[in-house]
Amino acid sequence: MVASAELAVRKGWLLHDAAQTPFWLNGIAYTGEDDIVARMLIHLTAYPTQITPLGYLYFAKEGRFDMTNFFSDAARLASAWGLRMRHRLAVTLLTCAIVPTALAAGSPTPDCPPFLTTPDFMGTVPSPEAVLGFAIGAQEVTTAQSNEYLAAVDKASKRVITGTAATSVEGLPLRYAIVGGEGNVTAAGLNRIRNAIQQLIDPNTGEQAVKDLAASTPAILWVTGNVHGNEESGADAALRVLYELADRKDCVVDRILANAIVVVLPIQNPDGRFYKTRRNVYGFDLNRDWFARTQPETDGKLELLRQYPPVLYIDAHEFGSKTFFFPPNADPVYHEVPKRPFNWINNVYATAIGTEMDRQRIPFFHGAPYDLYAVEYGDSVPTVGFHAAGMTFEKYNGDTISTRAYEQFVAMWASLFAAATEKERILREWHLSYLGAQKQGAAGELQPNATYFPFYSEDVFQQVPDLSVRHYFLLDQPGRSRELAQLVRRLQRMDVKIWRLKEETYVGDFRPYGSESNETWLPAGASLPAGTYWVPMDQRQKHWIQAMLHVDPYIPVSVSYDVTAWSNPLLMNISGGSSGEILAPKATLVSSVAAPTPLGPPSRGPTIGLFEIPGSSTAFESAGSIRYLFDRVWGVPYIKVSADDIKAGLPGIGVLLVPDGYVNYGLQALGSQGKKALAAWVEGGGRYVGYLGGTELAAKAGISTVVLQTSHTSAPGTLIRVKLDPASPLAAGVAPTLENASTSKNPPPPTVWVMYFNDDRMTPGLGMAAATFPAQSEPEFATSGLAIGVDELDGSAAIVDEPVGNGRAILFSFDPNFRAWTEGTQRILWNALYGVFPKPSAATAQPATVRVAARDRSDRAAQALPDVGKAIRIVVRPDDGDVTRALLLRYGAEFKELRKRERTIFLIENRQGLSWEEHPFVMDLARELRQQVNPISFSVR
Repeated sequence: MVASAELAVRKGWLLHDAAQTPFWLNGIAYTGEDDIVARMLIHLTAYPTQITPLGYLYFAKEGRFDMTNFFSDAARLASAWGLRMRHRLAVTLLTCAIVPTALAAGSPTPDCPPFLTTPDFMGTVPSPEAVLGFAIGAQEVTTAQSNEYLAAVDKASKRVITGTAATSVEGLPLRYAIVGGEGNVTAAGLNRIRNAIQQLIDPNTGEQAVKDLAASTPAILWVTGNVHGNEESGADAALRVLYELADRKDCVVDRILANAIVVVLPIQNPDGRFYKTRRNVYGFDLNRDWFARTQPETDGKLELLRQYPPVLYIDAHEFGSKTFFFPPNADPVYHEVPKRPFNWINNVYATAIGTEMDRQRIPFFHGAPYDLYAVEYGDSVPTVGFHAAGMTFEKYNGDTISTRAYEQFVAMWASLFAAATEKERILREWHLSYLGAQKQGAAGELQPNATYFPFYSEDVFQQVPDLSVRHYFLLDQPGRSRELAQLVRRLQRMDVKIWRLKEETYVGDFRPYGSESNETWLPAGASLPAGTYWVPMDQRQKHWIQAMLHVDPYIPVSVSYDVTAWSNPLLMNISGGSSGEILAPKATLVSSVAAPTPLGPPSRGPTIGLFEIPGSSTAFESAGSIRYLFDRVWGVPYIKVSADDIKAGLPGIGVLLVPDGYVNYGLQALGSQGKKALAAWVEGGGRYVGYLGGTELAAKAGISTVVLQTSHTSAPGTLIRVKLDPASPLAAGVAPTLENASTSKNPPPPTVWVMYFNDDRMTPGLGMAAATFPAQSEPEFATSGLAIGVDELDGSAAIVDEPVGNGRAILFSFDPNFRAWTEGTQRILWNALYGVFPKPSAATAQPATVRVAARDRSDRAAQALPDVGKAIRIVVRPDDGDVTRALLLRYGAEFKELRKRERTIFLIENRQGLSWEEHPFVMDLARELRQQVNPISFSVR
């Protein structure tokens, strides 16, 4: 065994005597023989911007020291010493995230360094300056200028072909270019590459054929930017990538084009770029739309990805933090992320980028708050769905466009060169990744959870159960054909094969969705009728199938960047379940399912008015998703309503829908005149439908008597099953999801899964609870995702139906159209807008004094709600409350603090409804907080 002090001298790591001098971090003293490993990882934890897997470490007091061989030696020493690293530093960084052979392979070769080789331009392709009148980085390009330049390069170069991936909501094209060797970018060449790629990803392709294909087939690499319209620099950098690949003839470009074709999609959100908004014109964050594909921009892009499946997908963003981000990602990592592309992310591309950024002294960081968990983004969907290395880049939005575009280019160029250098190995491993997925599916194996980044202990928060899953089944329920068709189509368009049972089939271990209780699986079994959809896991898209059809995502750590649940059958309220049996049922392969047509308005339906609460991104997103639902899914007319229209008495409007938003902005716009007019309209026979901010507005405007209270939960983006009153018109067409409903003598009430995001707790007042959160002891109770503290919802109302004079108020405590994902609760929203409700009668009317008192209770409760808008929510253990509070005060945050015995909750002001990236300090706050404590959760809706 080598003493740490001796090794330090031999390797040039000038450390003071590890055996004698303790090193303190977060109240822990580190000494002894593992100090050489611990000390380096401690520094990485405390100063994540100052280290790369292959580079240099800067000690504040001890100078600069060569770290080239540190990780390989540290891994060897850790193994030799049998270190478990039970402190907060995860040895998995050594064993999983750092692989020495990959580091060496991903390093630039001395004969052709990608940034030190003098570029040799042919001059046959016009420069951006020649076409646009300015150089890349002199100013931001417009969408029209980007398209103009793509066309000019296509015309001038035989290396480039262009096309349109999609058309935006407002009709703008998403133009892309494919750049490669001249023989590869012809129609015949691209067809040849696509055919070869399909053979490579086919698990049945033989070993020798895979080697031959890997040697002869270019890898497909994607470079994309500007998925958020006001994050411009990725697009500008992508245009520079295109220009240099198209016109240079030096060894760097020769190597890339000899081994790859590069798909360059500079602008993924042209409408947002035009309006300088993060979101598209329907208010959708297109980086949360990947699996659902609701927006035309996303849908067309994914179809192009299916044509040209990547092994590398770069998605370039901007944010408010002053240092560049690129992976490794923070925990949690979704358990079905394929291991080979995960290794490429951390050890091929991160190494290459970090080495170059170290050389150029560009500051950067890895990890928090960017995880690789929810399968909804431009990194997680390519990784899980295409076995690609999905890479998110984030550059500080406060720098000049010159600096932003250049640093994005550095990250892109380093990645492309690394991919080209390692092309054959990557393509062989790509095949093995798909082959391994199919083998896992055939064996019914789910990948276990683990932690990878050094902020967590070895123990995971929720381990994947030891459960065999070989099949999923989706029941062909009456009245659910539309949702089933949508789900089947969604799976098919990610190359999942689906069958339908030809005859009744008994499945002895059938486990229905929602049959688990407190994470303990209940024994079950069922005869599944003919017509049931069958999705076997024994196929190359096993990881994607599990990601879409799971009952629970089994979060490995409790802090997630976004939602913690996204199971598609639950979102759509489709009945089904899984099985681990070895089955070979008689079944027919399902042919391609067409897109569903809009429903169209009901005959003699009321005129719908839509009021967007002014002033926040929250309201823009919420009202925009409703406009999308009305325009593209339902195909129903509506009228945009202003505060002035409400003051005028809403002439001609039968139903008013008020989605989420910062309620005080709405009250300010209405004023006392608008509030009185709105209350009078409802009492005169109008129907008010609201959710979240719209529900709070109804309480504060004196329309409803619901009582709202701030929740103390830690359940950001959690699916929770609620039960509906079967007598309510809101339950029409909502089938039970419990599989024994048809045979039970006492059938359970209709149930539906709602997307819960730490929303306020609601009690009915004088109204009726049309849907309630069941107690955990009830059979209807079930959750998917992080569900800490949801017991406080027991018996509370999810939906309230309240007669008000001659009208009524229908109020949701949750968003029934969350990102247009929740097709199950969209049905209830339809019923709220178009359903036929009994007219209030004198017999059921409450005395005026009773109603006045109830309104007063409702108003007092609403006024007591924290006035913080769409709060940034930090949940910590009580012992970590002082540290968190001090950090918030140092950042100058306005916040409210809620305390329970088990947890302390901090609600940070976010009245504008800003995202992580838009907020001026929340990114840095999240990173610093996770360096000091282990939060229970940290969420920004």
